[in-house]
Amino acid sequence: MSSGSRYVTPQVLRDLGRKMVFVAGPRQVGKTTMARSLPGGAAGYLNWDVAEHRARILRGRFPDAPLWILDEVHKHRGWRNMVKGLWDGRRAGQRILVTGSARLDAYRRGGDSLQGRYHLLRMHPYSAAELGLSTPRELRDLLTLGGFPEPWHGGSEREARRWSREYGSRLVREEVRDLEDVSDLGALELLALTLPDRVGSPLSLNALREDLHVAHATVARWVDILERLYAVFRVPPFGPPRVRAAKKAPKHYHFDWTVVPAGPQRFENLVASHLLKWVQFEEDAHGRGLELRHFRDATGREVDFVVLEDRKPVMFVEAKWGDDAVDRGLAFLHARYPAAEAWQISATGTRDDVTPSGLRVAPALKLLRRLV
Repeated sequence: MSSGSRYVTPQVLRDLGRKMVFVAGPRQVGKTTMARSLPGGAAGYLNWDVAEHRARILRGRFPDAPLWILDEVHKHRGWRNMVKGLWDGRRAGQRILVTGSARLDAYRRGGDSLQGRYHLLRMHPYSAAELGLSTPRELRDLLTLGGFPEPWHGGSEREARRWSREYGSRLVREEVRDLEDVSDLGALELLALTLPDRVGSPLSLNALREDLHVAHATVARWVDILERLYAVFRVPPFGPPRVRAAKKAPKHYHFDWTVVPAGPQRFENLVASHLLKWVQFEEDAHGRGLELRHFRDATGREVDFVVLEDRKPVMFVEAKWGDDAVDRGLAFLHARYPAAEAWQISATGTRDDVTPSGLRVAPALKLLRRLV
């Protein structure tokens, strides 16, 4: 992997020739490094968090460069109107890239719509496919160090733990402060510390409310904030009536999966992150109508992940720690949707075969390397 180049780079370059490009994703995921590595990127880079750069943006004094990169500009209340004006009044050949560590579609603070003027690409941490991983040891390293560039390239489990702890605290103390109106940051930080232990189970806002001693509406808003800031993501249930699906809450996962207790829960989170990265890239770059869901029915049968395309199942994935027997929930869904791929993948197992019905049982990298 060349310095600065990421899996979204070719698509960013293609899209810049037609429209503005918005690249959103977690803080420190590599957006700035990727953007500055583009031709002309370093010369045209302006960061809203840097006072000198912020003054230049507000005064309309932009670099004489073919590509303007506006980093974290969504923190400006009128950013959408400002960016629209830049695009509509641009000189011939001027390209504009906007990057941000929050869901840019969620911060529409006034101003005219930018519809039709930009392409949105969501950038994720490193994955097995992007890194070209091929051995069980490399997958264990990814599970331990996480997919963010700094701890991954550092290669130290101890330093990765330190990075993760500091990252979580800065996310609440800095990003939330800049973008949200939250009076009790300490309680929100406690929520962020509580959530990793609940990965893999339906997320009960009522249980969180009781633990944190706050109103239901408050904890619901806090979880929404953490999702908007790319700390967590939620996976809703899949449940057509034909399979008697139980109406359950969504499950949640963390972009930094190292905050999750080591073992099966962390591995499930890693798989969720890989699938979401693939689903969103296919949606953003190729226009596919993919969705990531989970399944649990009224009898307790579960499947960790269901990928839908145009609301129809195309893939089922069950994440196991070792060489377990084929999961009954996975077998159940596979029998009802035989056209959909069905995978049972393991973190540490060696079983690698296919059942007579076509259900694939394999080490995790067999599937993860096929994604993005």
